[in-house]
Amino acid sequence: MINDERMIAFIDSFDKGNTPFLNQIEKEAKKDEVPIIRTQTQTLLRFLMAAHKPKDILEVGCAVGFSSLLMAEYAPDSRIVTIEKYEKRIPVARENFRRAGMEDRITLLEGDAADILAGLEGSFDFIFMDAAKAQYIRFLPDALRLLRQGGLLVSDNVLQDGDVLESRFAVTRRNRTIHARMREYLYAITHHEELETVILPVGDGVSISTKK
Repeated sequence: MINDERMIAFIDSFDKGNTPFLNQIEKEAKKDEVPIIRTQTQTLLRFLMAAHKPKDILEVGCAVGFSSLLMAEYAPDSRIVTIEKYEKRIPVARENFRRAGMEDRITLLEGDAADILAGLEGSFDFIFMDAAKAQYIRFLPDALRLLRQGGLLVSDNVLQDGDVLESRFAVTRRNRTIHARMREYLYAITHHEELETVILPVGDGVSISTKK
């Protein structure tokens, strides 16, 4: 295996890091036990922002706004729509956008992502999926409808700390629904006729799909 802890630490040692403001947001999130994207995933997102240069970004799962702010920082010509339903995190995210001076570039929509996605119009050239893992398969039809041809659908946490490769009987009973739905999602995006997909053992697993 090339993705053991020593190798991950070695790779992470080359990471150039983020801006001081993003580092501060990350520090505050960790202090408050808010899950944010891992170091390797941050590196991947920075690379994708530079390589793909998205203009219209949709994020499903905002939390306190860290990944929105990272994408806004490294795709400076972009506008971002992000979705969050957890009421305690919404004011924190809005305050973080205000502190960053990004209120005019980042629009936060409050509510259930499935309902909001169903009502969204227009199109996006980059969609970042980072919400409840069991719901990815539910979000997929609208994500595909909203994704432009040539756009990227990037989904985080698809390997579930390795649980996804186990038998359903090897995972705890409370995680079996998530396990089954994530396997369904991975099959759907790798076999969908409109998508070309790669699954990477980066962070907690990231899939990248482009719409053909």
